[in-house]
Amino acid sequence: MTVARRPVALVVIGVLSVPVLMGLGARWSGQAEITRLAQQTDALRIENESYRAATGELASQISTLQTAITELGEDARLDPAAKRAIDNLPALVKNRAMGMGGGGLIATTPPVTASVGSPNDTFGILQSLLGSLEARLETVRTGVERQQALAAATPSIWPVVGYLSSMFGNRADPFTGGPDFHPGLDIAAQSGTPIRSTADGTVESSGYSGNYGNAVVVRHGFGISTRYGHMSRIAARTNQAVKRGDIIGYVGSTGRATSAHLHYEILLNGQAINPLRLLARP
Repeated sequence: MTVARRPVALVVIGVLSVPVLMGLGARWSGQAEITRLAQQTDALRIENESYRAATGELASQISTLQTAITELGEDARLDPAAKRAIDNLPALVKNRAMGMGGGGLIATTPPVTASVGSPNDTFGILQSLLGSLEARLETVRTGVERQQALAAATPSIWPVVGYLSSMFGNRADPFTGGPDFHPGLDIAAQSGTPIRSTADGTVESSGYSGNYGNAVVVRHGFGISTRYGHMSRIAARTNQAVKRGDIIGYVGSTGRATSAHLHYEILLNGQAINPLRLLARP
């Protein structure tokens, strides 16, 4: 039997072409997979770069906030005299000044308690930490501002250079010899010696005031005021803003006084307290 050559040749060619076609198909499939993987790799690289940039910026912001909190804590340090004076204020005055919160000014970093399971978790934790630090910074800043305001308003220096001639409390009246309550300190000094405001504030009154003679009252805030009496001359006017150390008058003996001296009072909510409670010993 004779077999036709053409059909046989076609069959042979077809059989031989199958491996070739299969190889080409596999190659095309592999190339497509390689292309897809390459695209995924590029996408992941771009995503990772964006993630690193975002987390790097968050870390930088966190570091900046931590530094700011630390610096604010350092700025809150008071000189010893001011700190002692504030410490000896009644708790009510301090709490009112600090907004009833007290105001620990210790800069602490909020703890991170969440577990890190993925980049998104890490990013979320960093964002949460950043938010906590921002809130902490605002709290510390407010506390520092309030503490500094209280320090500025708290009498902490001596108003005049001299010596104590009469203390706060019960005594014999210098004119009658009878029992008397002295609501301040008498500081003897040469007539004309400058008298200085013992804290920042605003002059509430300035002028002649009965037994006090020429007198100045300074309102410092937080319920704190100071009174300076028996001046020979007044150097501050009503409603004038004054700073600690500003000259507000000069020692004299006007009013009910037996000799040149300054009568000095500290008042909390209108009630006289012993000035030595806030002032360092001379």
